[in-house]
Amino acid sequence: MRNSLNKIIFILPLFFLFTALQAQDTTRRQTIQITSSYKPSLRNTVKINLYASPVSPDTSHPRLAYYIPPENLFFAYEPVSLKPLSLQADTSLKMGERNQLKVGYGNLSTPYVSGAFSFGDGKHNLGNIYGNYISSRGKIENQDFSEWNVKGTGSLFSDKNETYAGVEFAQHEHYLYGYNHAIDSFAKSDIRRSYQDFSASVGFRNIAHNDIGINYDPHLEVHEFSRENKATETTLMVNLPAEKRFSDAVSFKIEARGNFDKYQVKGSSVSATNNLFELAPELVYYSDMFTFHGGITPSWNNNTLAVLPNIYAEVQLQQNALMVQAGWVGKYIANSFRTLSNENPYMQDPAFLNNTKEIQYYGGIKATVGKHFNFNARAAFISYTDTPLFVNDSLDGKSFVLTNESKLTNLQIHGDMNFISQDKFTASAALDLNSYTGLHDNAKAWGLFPLKLTGSLRWNAFKELIIKSDLVAFSGAKALLKDGTEKNMKGGTDLSAGAEFKLNKRFSVWLDFDNILNSQYERWNNYPVYGFQVIGGVLVHF
Repeated sequence: MRNSLNKIIFILPLFFLFTALQAQDTTRRQTIQITSSYKPSLRNTVKINLYASPVSPDTSHPRLAYYIPPENLFFAYEPVSLKPLSLQADTSLKMGERNQLKVGYGNLSTPYVSGAFSFGDGKHNLGNIYGNYISSRGKIENQDFSEWNVKGTGSLFSDKNETYAGVEFAQHEHYLYGYNHAIDSFAKSDIRRSYQDFSASVGFRNIAHNDIGINYDPHLEVHEFSRENKATETTLMVNLPAEKRFSDAVSFKIEARGNFDKYQVKGSSVSATNNLFELAPELVYYSDMFTFHGGITPSWNNNTLAVLPNIYAEVQLQQNALMVQAGWVGKYIANSFRTLSNENPYMQDPAFLNNTKEIQYYGGIKATVGKHFNFNARAAFISYTDTPLFVNDSLDGKSFVLTNESKLTNLQIHGDMNFISQDKFTASAALDLNSYTGLHDNAKAWGLFPLKLTGSLRWNAFKELIIKSDLVAFSGAKALLKDGTEKNMKGGTDLSAGAEFKLNKRFSVWLDFDNILNSQYERWNNYPVYGFQVIGGVLVHF
């Protein structure tokens, strides 16, 4: 009974399950599909790696508080004498050698030789020898010129001082060809002007800071000058400068200057003594925006005392861009037979010698534009006392007589500019406009330029080549002829150019062109210049 019951209990659930399945199948068949992207994989074993942590870089930019000024140079332009008859030698390309020899030849029978030689180690001692020679023969009879000089310098160095000395001999030879060649004729010995100058100098200066904090450079120079042993002159020049700096802003300078000259014409009673002594104390104040120089210069000109001003200042209106300058300064210009004949080699032997006193009131601006260009503009009122002037002699007009102008004023406008690009390219120019008035002893300022323009260019085109050019242009000066009449001389323009090319370490070739425009101007009345000249040669370094 129990077995039957168990069977019934087991069979009944199966029956109901089968019945349900049959019923479901008769209605609708449904399926379920399960899709999975899971793929079983083994996880990589984790390893501990130790790395040094790098220091984080500092990307912040520091703000520098100092100022680096533009690398510009301000040139001091001073009037120099023109030498239209001589071909100016170009500056040689620096190639790092201590010795060099330069030779060349040009038209108008122009040989040229120059040399420079150096000795010593440069630390304990140093010696240099220089020499040059040039001559030319013009197309006009007796239009000849020659010049040569030899110079030696030497220095001995200690830890804090330098002792230096030099000796030089120079000779300049000219001929008085400024006469009417159709009427007059002269032997060369009668119109020859040969000037010899023997000079020696010695000095002593500090090259490092000393215990007393004073910079010094005392030196003296002696000249023995003569014209063919017919006129002689001895000049002693003494210069004793010193400077004491109390701080970066304040310093005191003092300088004693002496120029003692004795002149005599042999075989005559003509002689002259021309002495000048000056004492120039000066207080200087420096700052970023203001510079002031204040002092006076007591001067004894042939025992006559004159106290000259020495006051000038510069103020920056805009930092490193615009500067205003003003001053009241005075000085003496020491005149001697040597300096005057260098200005006009066709002069007669002077009968007197005077020093020129100059007092100047000026004002102007300086400006720097960018890193390479700067300019300077200035207006000045200048008064001169005892100015030397040259007029044609009253006989044949071939030489010039020295005359003195006791009072002379000049309203001068000066401007200069320069463009500098490192040591690759340099261009500069200067203009002087003069208005001479207030003369007492002469009708006009004979031989002085109303307008003068100068320019210069230096270009290192590439490592082996340097190119240069120079320009001098001026308006005509006034001339007093032998018959007493006045002449307005024509102006002139002298343009020169040159180049130097390095062939190798030791040899270079050079070429110069002078007076390219072939301007037939006259610096002095009746003395036309040579005109176009060309000269070239070889430069040897060893």
